[in-house]
Amino acid sequence: MNLSKNIKFFMLVMFALFVNFTTLQASAPDEHAEKSFDLKEMIFHHVLDNYEWHLITIGEKDFSIPLLVIVKSSERGWFVFSSAQLHGGKSYEGFRINHGEKYNGKIVEKVKSGAEVRPLDLSLTKNAAEILFSCLVLILVFVRMANSYKREPLKARKGLYGALEMLIVAMVDDVIKPSVGKNYKRYVPYLLSVFFFILLNDFLGLIPIFPAGANVTGNIAVTLVLAFITFLITNVFAGKEYFKEIFWPDVPLWLKFPIPIMPFVELLGVFTKPFALMVRLFANILAGHMIILVLMGLIFIFYGLFGAVAASSVSILSIAFSIFMWILDVLVSFIQAYVFTMLSALFIGMGQVEHHAKPVSPSGE
Repeated sequence: MNLSKNIKFFMLVMFALFVNFTTLQASAPDEHAEKSFDLKEMIFHHVLDNYEWHLITIGEKDFSIPLLVIVKSSERGWFVFSSAQLHGGKSYEGFRINHGEKYNGKIVEKVKSGAEVRPLDLSLTKNAAEILFSCLVLILVFVRMANSYKREPLKARKGLYGALEMLIVAMVDDVIKPSVGKNYKRYVPYLLSVFFFILLNDFLGLIPIFPAGANVTGNIAVTLVLAFITFLITNVFAGKEYFKEIFWPDVPLWLKFPIPIMPFVELLGVFTKPFALMVRLFANILAGHMIILVLMGLIFIFYGLFGAVAASSVSILSIAFSIFMWILDVLVSFIQAYVFTMLSALFIGMGQVEHHAKPVSPSGE
């Protein structure tokens, strides 16, 4: 039984990488192509956001799902249209997707002066659509799970609900409760939500098949928002003792007056903590995706330099290392969700610290 499960898992991994490989292969130069293979362009095409959801490339034909473009012109007001209007470098109502060095991959508008500027862009991009999809999945799963527990609270769960119950209990008892303190129940909904949101989107980013494949947690705008929410919760709901330790810490007087050395260091730490949260998640997830893409890109680089025989030889090692990195990224995805939640709980717990009176000795000293 375990052997059968392992075989199925391996076949799933191979299938996912095969689809990723065929998608990359469509970008490779053929014998009649004049333009050489651009590894940098291929990598950023896959890890950056997009205004359409690419499905597959067959020959020279791209199949994509157009998304909703919502932009506000600085001179003409709001425009709402399908991104299919901008496909293939086309322009629509003065808007187009720029492919130059400035605003690369972003919608630009040509104003009356002839210059191209960025409009206010609230479009439903690939990452935004993936976020909506993952939130919908989480809501459906946990609402059904909650209803199941209401009907049969004492029934032992198996399968997905059993695994989720194990994760929830482990995160609450081993991470959130010890880190936050006695008021931990107040913050459990946020911390569990951010844990499962990051975990699901990490996993979806490793599957190159619709409706997955978007690089959500490898986008610094997403990790910035998550870290900012933790920052707000930590500082808005913090107690007096937390701010006392920032502006008047328990250190020798000369370290805080007349030059506030330690208050400055403590205040700087208030902002470096969420910054570290943001960069850690973004960098680790993005790096994992880019390493796999680089390994796959080596096949086409060797094909362009040395021909098909060299590319075929390199492809064996490249695909083998890509499979290894993909499996490693599965582990990294869980670790990053765990670390982000754990650090968020620790930072929130630091804001809940209370003043403890010094014990009085029997002699009254």
